[in-house]
Amino acid sequence: MAEMITVAEDLLRRQISGVYAAWGMSPEHIATTVEVMVETDLMGIDSHGVGMLSGYQEKKTHGRLKPKPDIRIVKETPATALIDADRSIGHVPGVMAMKLAIKKAKAIGIGAVGVRNSNHYGAAGYYSSLASADGVIGMAFTSVTSPIVVPTFSREPYLGTNPIAFTAPAKRNKPFSLDMATSTVASGKVSIAKRTGEPMPVGWVVDRDGKPLTDAAKAPSGNRRLTALGGTRELGSHKGYGLGLMVEILCSTLNGQKSGPRDANDIEFRNKTKETVGHFFMAIDPEMFGGGDGFREEMDALMDRLRGLPPVDPHEPVQVAGDQQYRDYAERKKTGIPLTRALYEEVREVCKASGAAFILGK
Repeated sequence: MAEMITVAEDLLRRQISGVYAAWGMSPEHIATTVEVMVETDLMGIDSHGVGMLSGYQEKKTHGRLKPKPDIRIVKETPATALIDADRSIGHVPGVMAMKLAIKKAKAIGIGAVGVRNSNHYGAAGYYSSLASADGVIGMAFTSVTSPIVVPTFSREPYLGTNPIAFTAPAKRNKPFSLDMATSTVASGKVSIAKRTGEPMPVGWVVDRDGKPLTDAAKAPSGNRRLTALGGTRELGSHKGYGLGLMVEILCSTLNGQKSGPRDANDIEFRNKTKETVGHFFMAIDPEMFGGGDGFREEMDALMDRLRGLPPVDPHEPVQVAGDQQYRDYAERKKTGIPLTRALYEEVREVCKASGAAFILGK
């Protein structure tokens, strides 16, 4: 079992802020980015919070991520907008775009905002949850630069994990909050398996011959060969492949963001071309359909009915999307955020590389 180090929420916020301040990011951009990252860790999505910090540092070093970007709206209508992120870290244009989509939805019922020329933005569910907090339905999607998902029947990877997030507000219950990769597992889970030394389940990753791979240490960081959601054609991998391609179209093709051909091993090419990603956000106001109160009340009834179904195991009741994250959030707010020793040391190395003080410990 990997050694775990628990860090207080406030201390982690200050540590990440120190790194971005050393980069020269504006206070506003730091505040936004740190908020998204730490909230993600509090929700128990360890692969997309501070665990991404070393990856962001690497992108900055190679010029793929600009600490001082010129983020701007390049097209806009009452219902839509397109934002150019100027190679910003993804959290800042992501929050900007989702808030703009919410504003449009509140005005005319629906808002759709695309972002191009961006970077990794953390957990997609954070953005869709911004919408539910404002009483509207939210959706968030993102493309990924690393082609690590193998399409059904292919020997080579092409797509990223291309996640989908959907959050819908309720009245009594916490919102229904779905945040899922279109691969069988998120790539960050492979990183966690590497850090902990735990074996991966069969069906997460395949080798060059398409055979299951369970040792995360043998999965190259630039080419993990994840399976599309479903794992095999017989179990529905063509559906995960189709969903992943849908996300690619919304986030890249629609926004004017180039998509492939891409070589999973050619990191030097991606660094040279300053390859970026696209995002897509949508907000829908229930008031413009069946009515806000009626919608939220029926969301309560729907989730209550599902949780009330008889479980296979009485110790594992039926849940709906978001339940586990809400429990993790409440627990970590009280006890702190656990980091593996490997991640703790990664943060130390990022501080050294950026010139920021390491304040998590000795």
